[in-house]
Formats: sequence, C-alpha cells, structure tokens
Amino acid sequence: MIDLDLTGRKAIVTGASLGIGAATVRLLADHGASVAFCARGQDAVNDLASHSDNIRGYVADMSDADSTNRFLQRATDDIGDADILVNNVGASPSRNFLYMDDADWEQLFQLNMMSAVRCTRHVLPRMRAQQWGRVVMISTVGALYPSAALIDYAATKSAMISTGKALASKYGRDGVLVNSILPGLIHTAMWDRAAAELAESTGKSQQEIMANNSKGVPVGRYGTPEEVANAVVFLCTDAAAYINGQAISVDGGSSGHI
Repeated sequence: MIDLDLTGRKAIVTGASLGIGAATVRLLADHGASVAFCARGQDAVNDLASHSDNIRGYVADMSDADSTNRFLQRATDDIGDADILVNNVGASPSRNFLYMDDADWEQLFQLNMMSAVRCTRHVLPRMRAQQWGRVVMISTVGALYPSAALIDYAATKSAMISTGKALASKYGRDGVLVNSILPGLIHTAMWDRAAAELAESTGKSQQEIMANNSKGVPVGRYGTPEEVANAVVFLCTDAAAYINGQAISVDGGSSGHI
C-alpha cells in the first residue's frame, strides 16, 4: 500500500496566494501536514487559511531578506521546525531583454532564487539533525526551453534546478531529499495574463489563444494547479524515499528531451 500520509509533518510553502502554491498548501493539509504559507496580500492569506485548521498564513515579501526571515521565524514559532519546504514563490514578467536594467534582473533574482536559498538555509539544519526532510523547488519547463520573452525568469528557474541538484547530492545521506518540479502549460494567472496580452496585440480572443496553445500539448489541454500539487505532495511523502536530485516535468508530455 502506498504511504501518502503526512500526519505530524510540518510544511512551509512560499508564495501561495493562488495557483500551484495554493493548491499545494491545500493538498498538504488534506494529507495531514501542518502548513505555514506566505502571500503578499492579507485577503489571500485569510482565504487560503480558512481551508483547514492545519493551515497558517502570513503576509510577506519574499524578495526582501528581512521580510523572508520574519516569515520563517513566525512560521517556526507557530507550527514548529519544518520537515517539508516547497519553494514556490516566483514572478514571470514578460519584457524585452534590451529594456531590462540591472535592477530588474536583481529584483527577480532576489524573489525567485534568493528566497529559495534563504528558506532552504533556514530549514536544513533541523532536517539534517532529524535525518528526514523534503525540499521541492518549483521551477518550470521554461528553464529547459527558455523563451526570449521570459529570459530572466528562465535564468532564475534554471538556477533553482541546479541548486536543487547540488543540495540533493550533498545532503541525501542525511535523509534530506531535494527535487524540482517543472510545470508546463498550467492554467494559472501567469498564462491568463500572457493570453490577454497576446489577444490585445493580435485581435484574437483570449479563449482562442489559450485553445491554440493547448494544441501543442500531447494530452490536448492545459494542466491544473492541482495536478502539479499532486506531484509535489507525492515527493514530500515516504512513498518517494528513493527519489532525489530529480527535475520532474509535469507538462502533459510537451517536453521532448530524453
């Protein structure tokens, strides 16, 4: 019998106001974990925290080191030391490389990459001491197939995969498993925004653009945040005890690499 029970485990999920992050928080709690998450707005925090008594929410800006550290300390004070960390927070602004200055690059690097570094650094000592831990990096298939419109996003997400593989190699013997999930075409606010921008420039409807996008997916549709969360939660259980250092695409078969 496959063991997906997370009762007694404590999890931290970053950037969980909606989409994959919110779905992951709900599913972890549904499997018995106590979950602490952060979001930028209080309304999002209140809405998701109302799903379960196992969920605690906090307002935080994960691009800022002080705000990140305050969130981590409050989460630890409230639910205890984390057994599970899901580094989900991230932004994906669509912009032209020639019009991006150093500040644009630095801001996105702080949010997407350095937040994962800070959070992982916070939880690792306790995970190593107890000889059990799970860290999941939420990257993107765009890290493997970068888009010119999302060049800085892809760069930060590629860095997350590389960091995850290095940590997996170093800390696997301590019982700390580190893996990356690479979502593909998932119906989230990011893809809604991209379709809306394209609709404005082409005259097509947003629905037409999204339908056309899904034609390139072998299963013929967008994925859902819940389908990504399924993979994340599986990696956090004892059922995935021999999966370490992997970058797992959840993309309906779109990735063509071997």
